[in-house]
Amino acid sequence: MKVVLPGGTGQVGTILDRALTAAGHEVTVLTRRRERERQIGWDGVTPGRWADVVDGSDVVINLAGRSVSCRYTAENLRAMMDSRVDSARVVGEAIAAAARPPRVWLQMSTATIYAHRFDAANDEATGMIGGSEAGVPEYWAYSVDIARNWERAQCEAPTPATRKVALRSAMVMSPDRGGVFDVLLRLARSGLGGPVAGGAQYVSWIHDEDFVRAVEFLIERDDIDGPVNLASPGPLPHREFMRALRTAWGVPVGLPATRWMAELGAFALRSDTELLLKSRRVVPGRLREAGFDFAYREWQPAAADLVRRARSSRAGRRRRVQEAAFRRRT
Repeated sequence: MKVVLPGGTGQVGTILDRALTAAGHEVTVLTRRRERERQIGWDGVTPGRWADVVDGSDVVINLAGRSVSCRYTAENLRAMMDSRVDSARVVGEAIAAAARPPRVWLQMSTATIYAHRFDAANDEATGMIGGSEAGVPEYWAYSVDIARNWERAQCEAPTPATRKVALRSAMVMSPDRGGVFDVLLRLARSGLGGPVAGGAQYVSWIHDEDFVRAVEFLIERDDIDGPVNLASPGPLPHREFMRALRTAWGVPVGLPATRWMAELGAFALRSDTELLLKSRRVVPGRLREAGFDFAYREWQPAAADLVRRARSSRAGRRRRVQEAAFRRRT
């Protein structure tokens, strides 16, 4: 299978590239900074020779977009919007112009499109789209607008020969360095992994193994199109989420943080508190209806697996550093 991954050098792209390549598929990554084989340069805005690899491919999985791990300034919010909408638009143009268009186009979206709520879970059929909630910062609505426009750009693309799926993904948990799990684990290990602002807000997540399997499932299911939630069936309050992570690592306690403490921490990390404070209670309605079987339905066993892999990776890095130091001495 020939797979094209626009924006495939980020955390999620790395996970998919690694898994799909290991499975024997021919994967080409479109990136702004070409650094190795199987990568082709593009700017995510304008058509170019990169479109040649789209023509004749089997699957396009567009992951392009500015990272949300930043301060939500007006400039950064605009960059988030433009990078997502422009890349979806130009990918759609490439597919529309292809003599042999791909049979499926999976477009990254986000579970952030749903409302901040505690009372009920959001699935695709009955979920409440956000943007008009009371008592939350006004700029949170802009994140919902980004998601809406992102999905609209795919939906409006004239690609009748290509099935289109919008991946409303929760946070993808993997032990890779720099990912969201890595950040949360560092907080837990340092004793700072307690509840934030009371910890009642829900955390929706998906284990990286299930994320890859869900993508493969959706590629093969010709009867599924439109928005699909990629999230485990077991979202849970932040306080319980962090308690399970601390338990998996073996840290007995985690200092709680108030909202203003979270603001200071987010400022220091050059991130935004929406990532911590918005209650994302999202469940995979369509995946479950289609018969997808999650390997990790609940957070406790998922956290245990991710911690085990993180420890193994850390041990491997230490061993490589020690071996390199030994070679230098000899």
